[in-house]
Amino acid sequence: MNEIAKRSNSIIIFLIVLVINVSLLPGKIKENDLPENYRKWLMEDVPYIITPLEKAVFLELETSKERDLFIDAFWKNRDPNPNTPENEFKLEHYKRIQYANINFGRGTPTKGWRTEMGRIYIILGMPNAIDRYENDTEVYPTIVWFYQGFAHFGLPDAFSVVFFKKHGAGDYALYSPIKDGPQSLLVHYMGDPKDYESAFDKLNYINPDIAKISLSLIESERRLTMSPSISSEILISKKIVETPTKKVNDAYASKLLKYKEFIESDYSVNYVDSSSMTRVLRDESGAYYVHYLLEPKKLTMEQYDDMFYAGLEIDGSVIDEETNMTVYQFNRNVPIKLEKEQLEKIQSKLFSFQAQLPLIEGKYILNILVRNTASKEFTSMEQHVVIPAFDTDKIDISPLILANRVKKTTQSLDQKKAFVFENMQLSPSPRNDFSSKDTIYLYYQLAGLTDDQKANGYVKYSIYKDTEELYSHQKKLSDYPDRKHIMEEFPLQGYVPAYYKLRVSVYGQSKNFLALQESDFYISPLSQLPRPWVVSLSENLDDSALLNILGIQYFNKKDYKQAFVLLERAYNGKPLNPKYALDFCRILLMANKYEKIKKIAGAFMNSADKKNFVGMMGVASENLGQYDEAVQHYKSYLEYHGTNIKILNSIGACYLKLGNIEEALVALEKSLELEPNQKDLKARIEELKAKQKE
Repeated sequence: MNEIAKRSNSIIIFLIVLVINVSLLPGKIKENDLPENYRKWLMEDVPYIITPLEKAVFLELETSKERDLFIDAFWKNRDPNPNTPENEFKLEHYKRIQYANINFGRGTPTKGWRTEMGRIYIILGMPNAIDRYENDTEVYPTIVWFYQGFAHFGLPDAFSVVFFKKHGAGDYALYSPIKDGPQSLLVHYMGDPKDYESAFDKLNYINPDIAKISLSLIESERRLTMSPSISSEILISKKIVETPTKKVNDAYASKLLKYKEFIESDYSVNYVDSSSMTRVLRDESGAYYVHYLLEPKKLTMEQYDDMFYAGLEIDGSVIDEETNMTVYQFNRNVPIKLEKEQLEKIQSKLFSFQAQLPLIEGKYILNILVRNTASKEFTSMEQHVVIPAFDTDKIDISPLILANRVKKTTQSLDQKKAFVFENMQLSPSPRNDFSSKDTIYLYYQLAGLTDDQKANGYVKYSIYKDTEELYSHQKKLSDYPDRKHIMEEFPLQGYVPAYYKLRVSVYGQSKNFLALQESDFYISPLSQLPRPWVVSLSENLDDSALLNILGIQYFNKKDYKQAFVLLERAYNGKPLNPKYALDFCRILLMANKYEKIKKIAGAFMNSADKKNFVGMMGVASENLGQYDEAVQHYKSYLEYHGTNIKILNSIGACYLKLGNIEEALVALEKSLELEPNQKDLKARIEELKAKQKE
């Protein structure tokens, strides 16, 4: 196996057959560096209505396709009635921009939408009333816009927005009771700039209507002093500015950025929030499995005839936290079909999708993307997962599962489902919420105990509210005949609604502390909590399937020695399985085991899987000096998979080994035509042409 470590670079050869697309992390660009149409959209069309998150995401996007997808999602997310062909919000927004450009900023170089009046108009729309005070010789030109009916946005029920011409010239500026004060509205005021009371009295004498709003813009605000209203300053500097984004759920933006490679335009705006959880536990073989569940806030079913459908597409990836490399990827399709009576029973309930996957030791980020093809909705989860190293000499207490229900099952297939242990189907909640009528069904696993600890040790169960221990109970370890699966029950009658902590502490002889796990939970004031209906995937992995998955994970983590062992065992278990054979050939290629590759791949040359092995056969034949055979395999690869630059270069190299310069040039020139930036290849072709002339 030392050959693998020495020749790991030979994996580059294999990438001819299996191309891995690596997406570079996007880099944020500046607004002015955007292409003109997107710069205009961001800086002129939507600057007052886009959320900070949406703007940050937009600047992370790299291509026109991604930006177009985002813009489409941006407007869809604000469409008050998606069932109509028009987007009423979008139409109204551009009408406001047009109105602002026509009516504001006239006589100044500033475009109407950029003026203070234009900004407020685009955000709030047409005022309920407008009062103009533009011909008073004692007061600078002042315009008052009165608004009402914005309480649902967190604004006062009735308020005014005031504009005035500072010093009587220029465009209308937004008036602030604190920053400007009544004295700034008076033409001939010569008093103390901080004496608001004197200025107010003078303004009130000249024009009581303007004086009324000079200290407070909020109609219902009671004034006990003559100082300017702080609430009015918050209103114009913060609350009005935030109004367009107040009821916008911009979570879709970050999800769109993260899953842009997987999400089509139809899905882009239909992000559904969800709750999720993971637990890492061992199965009977000792392998670690990540049990996970995802509870979206809704699952839309589409009706066809008398049946109701949803189609879930599950895309999962496991990312190594240290290297940021993808260790494992998977895809599942889950069709859901319900009769009307079935739908009526569950339509008021939450929906829970549950599954599990085997994983090797390490620290990871588990990403799950779920798309509903029927409704074009999508949701996702991201969880940090730690898989401990397998150590039989170390005490290992698993994470705790706090279930609200336990269902007995005798079906062997269910043993491969998430949260199923020893014929027990556990029903946990990602929120760990219970009612006082519920019972907590605690499940955990314990391993690594010595015989002495098993005979003389004990477990202490404690329930805490804050730092107060409300419950304590001890149980001998010898009372558990199978410490692989431990189940305890804790009735919650008598516990008041609050947050609690359940702690499991393991002790050896003489109260010697060994291990601890704990989990928070919540008792709701509701007498009964809605529990979800569950779709749980069976992961029926036989020995070869499990070995293959774990072997691929070691391969992706570049632990080639361990990968070789597992992939070989998977192949030997089922040598006619094309996936296991191809994956084993990958690791054999790194060890330069070309004869063995040909023996394994050759078994599939007369089958429907031939197309998956011809590239591998070509690489093995070329390295064995069998150039005629290699060329034939490479040509078969091109017939099956289309033009490939590396394959063309390999064909050229083989022809050169055979002394056939003419055929070599055909392949190499085709490669250069497809990718002109191959400088070394270009020089080689010129050299061969010169040699050919000689």
